[in-house]
Amino acid sequence: MAQGTVQVTHTGTSRWRRRTGEYASLAAALEVASDGDILTVAAGTYRENLVVQRAVTLRGPESAPGSVRIAPADGVPLTVRASAIVQDLHVEGQDSSAPALLVEDGAPELIGIRVVTRSAAGIEVRGGARPTVRRCTVDNPGGIGIAVLDGGGGVFEECEIVAAGQSGVSVRGGAHPRLERCRVHHASGAGLSVTGEHTGLEAIGCEVYEVKGSGVQITGRAAAHLTDCDVHRTTSDGVTLDTDAVLTLADCRIHDIPENAVDLRSRSVLTLTRSTVSRFGRNGLSVWDPGTRVDANQCEIYDSTGDYPAVWVSDGATAVLESCRVHDVPDALFVLDRGSRADVVDSDLSQVRNTAVSVSDGATAQLDDCRIREAATGAWFRDHGSGGTLANCTVDAVQTGVIVTKGADPTLERCTVTSPAEAGFYVSAGGRGSFHGCRVSGSGGYGFHVIDGCRTTLKKCRTERCARGGFEFSEEGPLVEDCASDESGGPRTPASVAAETPAVQTATQTVGLLGSLPAQHTPQAAPAPAETPSRNSKEVLGELDALVGLDSVKREVRALTDMIEVGRRRQQAGLKAASVRRHLVFTGSPGTGKTTVARLYGEILASLGVLQSGHLVEVSRVDLVGEHIGSTAIRTQEAFDRARGGVLFIDEAYALSPEDSGRDFGREAIDTLVKLMEDHREAVVVIVAGYTAEMQRFLSVNPGVASRFSRTITFSDYAPEELLRIVEQQADEHEYRLGTGTPEALLKYFTALPKGPAFGNGRTARQTFEAMVERHAGRVAQHDEPSTDDLTLLYPEDLPELV
Repeated sequence: MAQGTVQVTHTGTSRWRRRTGEYASLAAALEVASDGDILTVAAGTYRENLVVQRAVTLRGPESAPGSVRIAPADGVPLTVRASAIVQDLHVEGQDSSAPALLVEDGAPELIGIRVVTRSAAGIEVRGGARPTVRRCTVDNPGGIGIAVLDGGGGVFEECEIVAAGQSGVSVRGGAHPRLERCRVHHASGAGLSVTGEHTGLEAIGCEVYEVKGSGVQITGRAAAHLTDCDVHRTTSDGVTLDTDAVLTLADCRIHDIPENAVDLRSRSVLTLTRSTVSRFGRNGLSVWDPGTRVDANQCEIYDSTGDYPAVWVSDGATAVLESCRVHDVPDALFVLDRGSRADVVDSDLSQVRNTAVSVSDGATAQLDDCRIREAATGAWFRDHGSGGTLANCTVDAVQTGVIVTKGADPTLERCTVTSPAEAGFYVSAGGRGSFHGCRVSGSGGYGFHVIDGCRTTLKKCRTERCARGGFEFSEEGPLVEDCASDESGGPRTPASVAAETPAVQTATQTVGLLGSLPAQHTPQAAPAPAETPSRNSKEVLGELDALVGLDSVKREVRALTDMIEVGRRRQQAGLKAASVRRHLVFTGSPGTGKTTVARLYGEILASLGVLQSGHLVEVSRVDLVGEHIGSTAIRTQEAFDRARGGVLFIDEAYALSPEDSGRDFGREAIDTLVKLMEDHREAVVVIVAGYTAEMQRFLSVNPGVASRFSRTITFSDYAPEELLRIVEQQADEHEYRLGTGTPEALLKYFTALPKGPAFGNGRTARQTFEAMVERHAGRVAQHDEPSTDDLTLLYPEDLPELV
């Protein structure tokens, strides 16, 4: 058969009806072909735009696969609209506005096709098409590798995307393809991109690597299921979920990622089973926003290459870890912000350079039957509103087992701390906490060391072999009931102390992580807390002025306060007072002091007699939006009632009105809130807060809400000099000093620090100080007899490394 001809075998129902013909072009052969015909194409280059509309077989010569090139000057080289078989062809496209191989209908089989092109897409499947694509290769540095859209589907087996100028595989518009044993690499967009409601992807045994972007990106209510897949060597996050995305990873491996291995936001849900996350530069799991949730079962997260927590849960998100292992990381689990929660069951946290579990900013963590070992700090409940439960947990080979500070109030039940270097349980700075049936053995310092923790409760606790003493309390010690120590004169209840010897023996003064440990005092019953006298507006404004930075915010609040004060005086004089709407919009990045200013604003209004109490009630979408019709109005009403006489602070208010809201119940919360603000305009001040751009969108799409707010106050990001001042304040509060060269090093550090979405402004400054304290502790602990300067001075080498 001559080169450039097409031999067509017309196949009937019996042998005698078979016949053969030859044609000069593929188009001519396809035009006369019938269902079941076999078109064998001679080697050569065909400058034709082919359309296959019948169930034929189109293939190159068996002796020379890939020798047939379909390469027209423009347009779509090959279009398939029937359940045909297309095999061993080389397809080349030149049109950047069209795909190289388009499948529009039927259930064709595409086998051994190589697509080398600079087209909009290498292979595009759309509509009702359901192809089976086997052992095909796509090289498309000008566009998408494989695009499945508009309800398309099909199965892709052992295919490879060797290059893509955009996403390797893009799925959208309600499409649902399946990938089996495919490889996607050298893409300039996401390796796998799935977006849009009712859109889904299933991938089994696939590999995504060498991607200039995220390895897997699921957004806009799409869903995906990956089994036995590898994602590695990306330039951005390994897996990204955003806006109600749903992803299941089973038996997968995510590794060698310079950013977050997995990043979830905006109500996305991730389920991880028997999967590993390793060698990541930032967080292994980064979970943000109310309604966002990750469930990990039998997973392993380890070998961080950066200086960030392995699991980060913030802004009202939830993480559940069951039978998991987290090890060889700087910090294991950080849970922060009100509404954020982590539940950890039967898991191991080990070889942690800093803190295994950190709970702050009002977050909650619950650990059951967990094991923490080889960490600087086992668990640290840092501040007011932060708490949770540790039950049946063991903490071994740490500097300090559990730290409770600044009003945090966790519950610890039947927990054991073994061989801590400094203390088993350490409570200071007004920390609280309930310790029931807990035990400390082999401590290099104290067992239970309570400084300024008079509301702490110890019941049925025991210490053994603690070098400096089993129990060490400040003068206003905790409530102690039925506790014991292997030392003589174990702890007694406050009632028994008055007639007996001190509860524990006097210990030598030493130094802990957050300050000096005082000599032993006899525990006494805590006095009833005195009521804090209400402050006048000048005193509260003085506290506002003392905050670092926020100059424009301070001016705005003072101007508003002056308007309200003058209006009150005009009314007292019998004059008309201008109507001042007190509701506000706060915009800006996290950590810029929005919640603090809202609290002070409420106190100012109370001091002026505008509000009854001025207390702050902070809520977010998860507190207001229910799961069924009617429940949202009830939740919103309850939140409003709790705020009567004070300030209702709605963080990330834009989450109540997502861009693609559909049947979202957030609108019901907004409508209820607007009516309550109108009906009870004097009872509650409402402040809505969030990122600047998102809040502008929120107000523009909800004019009923926008009309009820008097002004918008913008909280700018902190400058490096202001971040330095925050660190200086933290150091002064905890009795540390900045050594020679440290202020300059901090300025350079904060100047170079990336200011991306994860930047926390004031929170970042506080976390930097805490990291310096922990690194300082590791350095000074090596000194046999440290001096006062050794114990208090922070030097540039204590700064965490920039990544």
